Amino acid sequence: MTEDIKKGLAGVVVDYTAISKVNPETNSLLYRGYPVQDLAAAKSFEEVALLLWNGELPSEVECSEFCAFERANRALDSRVKAAIDLLPVDCHPMDTARTAVSVIGANHPLASDSSPEAELRKAKELFAAFPAVVAYDQRRRRGLDLVEPREDLNYAQNFLWMTFGEEAAEEVVDAFRVSMVLYAEHSFNASTFAARVITSTLADLHSAVTGAIGALKGPLHGGANEAVMHTFDEIGIDKNESREEAAARAKAWMEKALSEKKKVMGFGHRVYKHGDSRVPTMKAALDRMIEYYSRDEILGLYDGLQVAMDEAKGIQPNLDYPAGPTYHLMGFDTEMFTPLFIAARITGWTSHIMEQRASNALIRPLSAYNGPEQRSF
Repeated sequence: MTEDIKKGLAGVVVDYTAISKVNPETNSLLYRGYPVQDLAAAKSFEEVALLLWNGELPSEVECSEFCAFERANRALDSRVKAAIDLLPVDCHPMDTARTAVSVIGANHPLASDSSPEAELRKAKELFAAFPAVVAYDQRRRRGLDLVEPREDLNYAQNFLWMTFGEEAAEEVVDAFRVSMVLYAEHSFNASTFAARVITSTLADLHSAVTGAIGALKGPLHGGANEAVMHTFDEIGIDKNESREEAAARAKAWMEKALSEKKKVMGFGHRVYKHGDSRVPTMKAALDRMIEYYSRDEILGLYDGLQVAMDEAKGIQPNLDYPAGPTYHLMGFDTEMFTPLFIAARITGWTSHIMEQRASNALIRPLSAYNGPEQRSF
């Protein structure tokens, strides 16, 4: 009997989720029923986090209480800082992120408490604490000191403050907020499913998030936003170049890369058949950053690659494609892009961890054996 193998679990429905879905009729990603583009246009990241965790948008009082909690839990724990300082500055920032979450979990007083109340508290605390990990890791790699958080700033403002040591312009803050909302959740992607598999064994929340970080590190998943910027760097970024000149060079690079069957990251998506619904919103944020920083050559590179890919393959960009250059313009080092993804996706991961635990079954698929039959030696 021939086994029907679904490589990569393609097309396999393994469980229910009430957290998010892609609506095929509108090609929209929905968070708890709300189109993500609508949330990105009108809601804070704090409100979206509460929506993902609780199932409904928060009231004004609920939002105020959570914002106060988040602001009170932002500081980088001295034990986490000590662990980060032990790591080489040339290790990948995803290694730092993975280590930091593991240390946070190992020291958490509720580490072994998997009650819904404890899980939600740990999720909120991780949401609040993780930006300091990313910010400090970028700063230490540049030989700079830790910047303490400020309770008078919202999540996005404070993240940028801790990273760069100065208040960001309103335009930059808003573009960063948009990116966090768009990256927050995306159903049973590889890292989320990894978190649910780990949770299904009844492991703790921080173990599940640590495993998810490991899955996100790969270039076929979260690492794609870094790869996009590496492509821009390979083509060459010339601030004195016009948009048209940059576009022509990028188009020629893409045509050559495709002729050599080179994999170019930032295009295509397993779920979207008509283009990633998050891209227009993120591209609009990128356009605002290009205008704010007067960097038309970035738009030229973006357009040149996109046009060439569309003409040759008919494949559209995914969220990582506009997100990468947006973070670059803000001043983030390229290797920090995927840790930024973590900061956003902690909301989705922890929502799925809690959903898995609420109706758990050990995830243990079967395999079709194709090795030698039983034999003697």
